[in-house]
Amino acid sequence: MSKLPDASGKLSSEFELIARLSAGIRLSRRTILGAGDDCAIVSRPRGRTLFTIDSLVENVHFDLRWGTAQALGARALAVNLSDIAAMGGRPTACVVNLAVREGIAARTLERIYAGLRNAARQASTDIVGGNITRARELSITIAMLGEVGSAAMRRDTARPGDEIFVTGTLGDAALGWRILAGKLKARGNAKKDRASRKYLVERFLRPQARLYPGQRLAALRPAPAAIDVSDGFMQDLGHILERSGVGAEIDASRIPVSPAYRALMGGNLVHALTGGEDYELIFCARPGHSESELSRRLRVGVRRIGAIVRGKRVKVIGASAPTIAGWDQLRSRG
Repeated sequence: MSKLPDASGKLSSEFELIARLSAGIRLSRRTILGAGDDCAIVSRPRGRTLFTIDSLVENVHFDLRWGTAQALGARALAVNLSDIAAMGGRPTACVVNLAVREGIAARTLERIYAGLRNAARQASTDIVGGNITRARELSITIAMLGEVGSAAMRRDTARPGDEIFVTGTLGDAALGWRILAGKLKARGNAKKDRASRKYLVERFLRPQARLYPGQRLAALRPAPAAIDVSDGFMQDLGHILERSGVGAEIDASRIPVSPAYRALMGGNLVHALTGGEDYELIFCARPGHSESELSRRLRVGVRRIGAIVRGKRVKVIGASAPTIAGWDQLRSRG
């Protein structure tokens, strides 16, 4: 039996820790058997099953000094929820693997799980089990199930003539990370600068998966091609273009940025175009949908920023910033 640190620094067993972390989990009626056996049992969902997995790794995706453990737990779930949102699905259940390094108190893990539980409850998702193991760095890996109707949004259905839209604003999380990492110097009015920095940091630490907008988009006919912005707008749009065998023209003046972003970066769009972890949705819909109609339908701001064209080239009109590089899991951040 493996030993792990408890809140006092003493050692407790893996199973004692699992029991402590699982104690507050509530399950819906669709879960027949949750944590405690070799497998969970979940009732068969309606429609088609979605399955995704993602990880947050210490010193790669987060630093424990940057925010609360509860926010980290919620963020770990949001990363997976965003994948479900990008296909227009509804999350149903997930399992969690914690890789725990030496020096992590059980209290910290309990707070991470408190954030996970709260986020799962808000998203109507059951945490049905998981695993704990030792590692050199703390990491949280979540595998999630969801359900979607026959018209799931995919990356390979964009067609020439489709209009490209994006929800929310871009680049906020990338700036938030740079602020936390000490890579962005203060500028301008000190009070305004502090307010902007606080907003941007919150966008990084507490992202919101666009579940409702994704579900409403999937109800359009035909369902749009879509992806979430996790690795950067240009890189993620590139995944749609590659899978669909098409190109795009993007109007840089239409890229939506927040007042906080503009306060720190002015007209420089480099982070809006290439920064990741905003978890907004890019979608490519047939012509005929206005921004105002889509914003009402999705209950979030929507901006038309370009169009799908024939060929396989991407043309960005009016941008002098680099537009191709995005976040790569195997490359260090700059």
